[in-house]
Amino acid sequence: MFSQLVTIFKIPELRRKIFITLLFLAAYRIGYYVPLPMIDQAVLADKMANAGGGALGKVLGFVSLFSGGNLSQSCIFSLGIMPYISASIIMQLLSSGVLPSLERLRKEGESGRKKINEYTRYLTVPICVIQATMFVQTLLRPGGDGGGFGSAIGGIMDDSSTAFYFGMAAVIIMTAGTLFLMWIGEQIDEYGIGNGISLIIMAGIIARIPEAIGIMIFVPGTSQLKASLFTLGSESGDISLEKMLVLGFLFIAVVVGVIAITKAQRRIPTQSAKHIRGRRAFGGSRNFLPMKLNAAGVMPVIFASTLLIIPGFAFNMIANQFNVQWATDWGNIFQRNSGWIYNVLYIVLIYVFCYFWVAITFNPKEVSDNLKDYGSFIPGYRPGKSTADYLERVLMRITYVGAAFLAIIAIIPTIVGSELEIHPTVAAFFGGTGLLIVVSVALDLVQKINSHLVMRNYAGLTDE
Repeated sequence: MFSQLVTIFKIPELRRKIFITLLFLAAYRIGYYVPLPMIDQAVLADKMANAGGGALGKVLGFVSLFSGGNLSQSCIFSLGIMPYISASIIMQLLSSGVLPSLERLRKEGESGRKKINEYTRYLTVPICVIQATMFVQTLLRPGGDGGGFGSAIGGIMDDSSTAFYFGMAAVIIMTAGTLFLMWIGEQIDEYGIGNGISLIIMAGIIARIPEAIGIMIFVPGTSQLKASLFTLGSESGDISLEKMLVLGFLFIAVVVGVIAITKAQRRIPTQSAKHIRGRRAFGGSRNFLPMKLNAAGVMPVIFASTLLIIPGFAFNMIANQFNVQWATDWGNIFQRNSGWIYNVLYIVLIYVFCYFWVAITFNPKEVSDNLKDYGSFIPGYRPGKSTADYLERVLMRITYVGAAFLAIIAIIPTIVGSELEIHPTVAAFFGGTGLLIVVSVALDLVQKINSHLVMRNYAGLTDE
C-alpha cells in the first residue's frame, strides 16, 4: 500500500491535481474561520451553545454539518454550499419532466448540461440572499426571550440605519462566500481530482472529528483525560471502557456496511444482437446493466431530516409566541432523540424520498429505449414495454433494500445516543448521514485515483 501511495506522486499530472485540490480545500478551511464584521463571536458562540438543544440550534447544526458552513461563528462561509445544492436539486427536479424545455436541454448532452449548470448558478444567488436574510434577521432580533442574538452585535441594535447597513453588508458577504465556495468546487472539478462540492462537504464533516474526540475523552475545559475511560461502568453521560469498545466495534461495522451497500449492484444481463456482414459476424456479446442498490445516495436522509426539523421549529415558535402547551408537546415530538414516534416518522420519510428520488433519476422506459436503439436486449424479455416493466420491478425491489439500509444508518446515532447516554456530537460519527457522505466521497476519490493509475499501467489502490 505504501508503494502504491508513493506511485501516486510519481505521476506529474496526478500529483498536480492532488496539490491543486488540497490548495483549494485549504482556502476553504481558512475562510471557514473568517468572521463577519462587527459581531462579538464569543457572545454569539455562548448563545449558540445555549440554543444547541432547541429547535433553532438543531436547524443551524444540521445546516452547518451538511453544508460545510459555520453558522455558530457567523463566518463568511456561514451558509456553506447548501444554497448551491438546493439549486441543483430544484433544477434536477424541473428537468425530469416538470419543464419540457429543461428536459430537452438535459437530453442534448454536454451542451445542454452546461446550460443547466449556468441556470443553477443563477438560481443559487436568490436562494443565498433569502437564506442569508433569514439568518441576519435572527442575529438582529433582540436577545433573551426574543429568541434572537441581539447582544452579540452590541451597539448596532441602537441605530436602525446602522442595523440596516450591517444586515445588507452581512447578506452580501455571506452570498459572496457561498458563490466563492461554488467556484472552488467547480475549479476542483476542472483542475483537481474528485467532486469539488462533495469534497467541501466531506472536509467540513471531518473537521468536526477533533471536537467529538475532545468531548469523548477529555474533561470539559481541560486537557485531562476522563477517569471513566479506564474503568468498567461510569456515571451518566461519561464514556467508560466498555462503551469505548462498543463504539469502536460499531464504527468499524458501520463503515464496512456503508462500503458494501454503496458499491453493491444488481447486474442485469444484456445481450447485443448479432449482425452478419459478408462472412463475418458482429455483435452477439454479453454484458450487464448495473443498477446500484443505493441509487438515491444520501439525498433521502437529508430531505427527511430537513422535513422533520421544520415542524418542530414551527411548533416551538408558536409555543414561545403564544405560550400554549399543545404546541410545546408537538414540538417535543419532532425533536431528535424524542422517542419512537420520531424514529418511525424518520424511517417512513426515508422510504418515501428514496422511491421519489429514484423515480425522477431513473426512467425504465428511457433505458429500455436506449437498449433497443443500441441493438441490445435483456434475455427473456421483449424490447420495449416488457423490458421497461421488468426494469421497474427490479428497481422497486432493490430500492426497498437500499431504503432499509439508509434508515438503519440514519437512526444509529439516535439509538447510540439514547441507549449508551453519549453526547450527540460523538454519536453522530458512528452512523448517520455524515459518515455515509464521508465514506461515499472517499470511495469516489479512490476510484478516480485508480483510473489515473490503471491508465498508466500502474496497480490501483484497491488491487491486491
